[in-house]
Amino acid sequence: MDQTWDDGLIARRASDRAVYEDPGAGGGAPPGPGGYPPVGGGYPGPLRERLAALRELLGLSATRLDPDDLAEAGRVLDEAAARRRLSARHTVVAIAGATGSGKSTLINALAGVPISESGLRRPTTAAPIACAWSEGAAGLLDRLAIPGRLRRRPLAGGAGDEALQGLVLVDLPDHDSALTAHRDQVDRILGLVDAVIWVVDPEKYADAALHERYLRPLAGHAEVTFVVLNQVDRLPGDAAHQVLDDLRRLLDEDGVALGEHGEPGATVLALSALTGEGVTELREMLGAFVQARTAAERRLSADVDAAAARLQPVYVGEGRPGLGERSQEDFGARLAVAVGATAAGEAAEREWRRNASRACGTPWLRLWRWYERLRTPAAARGGEPGEAEPPEEEPTARQRVEQAVRVVAEEAAHGLPAPWAQAVREAAVRGARDLPEALDELAARERESRGGGRPPRPAWWPVAVLVQASMTLLQIFGALWLVGQITGLVEPGLTRPVLVMLGGIVGGPLVEWACAAAARGPARRYGNDTERRLREAAASCGRARVLDPIAAELMRYREVREQYATVSGRRPTGG
Repeated sequence: MDQTWDDGLIARRASDRAVYEDPGAGGGAPPGPGGYPPVGGGYPGPLRERLAALRELLGLSATRLDPDDLAEAGRVLDEAAARRRLSARHTVVAIAGATGSGKSTLINALAGVPISESGLRRPTTAAPIACAWSEGAAGLLDRLAIPGRLRRRPLAGGAGDEALQGLVLVDLPDHDSALTAHRDQVDRILGLVDAVIWVVDPEKYADAALHERYLRPLAGHAEVTFVVLNQVDRLPGDAAHQVLDDLRRLLDEDGVALGEHGEPGATVLALSALTGEGVTELREMLGAFVQARTAAERRLSADVDAAAARLQPVYVGEGRPGLGERSQEDFGARLAVAVGATAAGEAAEREWRRNASRACGTPWLRLWRWYERLRTPAAARGGEPGEAEPPEEEPTARQRVEQAVRVVAEEAAHGLPAPWAQAVREAAVRGARDLPEALDELAARERESRGGGRPPRPAWWPVAVLVQASMTLLQIFGALWLVGQITGLVEPGLTRPVLVMLGGIVGGPLVEWACAAAARGPARRYGNDTERRLREAAASCGRARVLDPIAAELMRYREVREQYATVSGRRPTGG
């Protein structure tokens, strides 16, 4: 059977699993199936399992799904491997905001020295600037493509603030900059950092561009998100609390979980980078966040969640797809109709009964039938007695086979996501290419087996033939007796020879009728056996060529659903 895909990944699973469990796998391990490097060796257990499942999921799906559907998940795997090869002691946090939000002033306040230029000229930050609180972050900054001239150190080299050891702050260009290059840099770096601090001001905190382009799509990354309302010194009285409450309301509408009352989620606070109000509180929060050293894992876990959400339409369908026994039986029944199993059984039954009639019929009737066959051309009488009925026209049989394949493929694909439903249909079509010809061969072999030898004879046939011969001998004996009386060779007396002759004449048809009645049961069983054999042969052929490839695709889908359930962190339900 022709296959266009390779399941070697399944066989290599055992060796790949060892790579995931090796703490050093984040280094120079070679790429695996699908081109995605083995990752997750040093990540916590659940995340490692999800990354391994995601990699295997993409390998199993490479020949089934559009590469564009898998691109984002592949990027997550690549970034996971790249991040793990770099320093686990550092946490990279981006400071992002709109023009005039004061993010440069905030990073300067956190560092204690002028790190990023702030002022009235816009845009102030034209390129990302990094500030690292400890050594060893060069690889991370190289990954962000931040040149050496834009890398800074905080006051006293970081020794004065032990809580921030391991922090790398990156001041991004304005996300609402008029320059496309600035916005592109923001988007690129936001996809690489471990966490982000969004700086908003009282005038632009409700900006639709911020919420629709960034906060709402990144709502799943709430645990590695800080939202800072800056410039509260400009708000009189309780206005700062009102604006902060409205900001929380907008974040809730965006789907961003808020980390209130000890619950995990985004951190929201108000401060003034210019006056220093709230900056100490932010520094303490950042210190605890950095020292936990879980930001990279939490960010990556959120990335996997987002990738799983994007992949859901191509892995999760409606209902419980599969091919039940009823569908398989119906498919076999349709193939039996296409191959003419019922007609073949009826022909076999008629053939058995004709053979019984020939063996047990009176010699005179058999002689008359022989004479009729000599007088009547074969074309006029519809073929020789016992000859099987002509097979059904091939186009009609082919149409029935194609219809049967379409029906069973649609039943198997019902409830599957579109790519997997298409894979099931294609597997059925590939397997059915030569199915009509194979069924024709089955029917031809069955006809040959019936035409090559007579049906088996029951034990009572010889007795019936002997009785029928005795009836014929009685007729002949009675006739000769009468001839002898007529010629005077035998004493006259019509009664006895007539009775003998009538007994033979009447007994012959009676024996033939009794044999025909007795032959009905065996003939029916013989026809049923012929039909059953042809049905089973047709069903077996259809199963090998169509149902087995469909079952293989459904098994592949169930396997990827299990892997997807691991990736998404949920048990598979429904389709």
